[in-house]
Amino acid sequence: MKEKEYIVNYKEIRLPHKFYADFVVFDKIILEVKAVSGIADEFVAMAINYLKVSENKLALITNFGELKLNYKRIVY
Repeated sequence: MKEKEYIVNYKEIRLPHKFYADFVVFDKIILEVKAVSGIADEFVAMAINYLKVSENKLALITNFGELKLNYKRIVY
């Protein structure tokens, strides 16, 4: 598997910036995988941006960098 690329359109103009989600499960759930000390607000903001561009409704941020698996569910 590889990252899923999303093209960003703003007011019917294609922007040069693209978003890359780690995984998209069942074509509707964005899965971001991290291995850091904690789930930072910037990861949440990034997942919300992915949801906006993809028009999906659910994102999961999973973090394997802590003592136990940590995750955050984001519904947009």
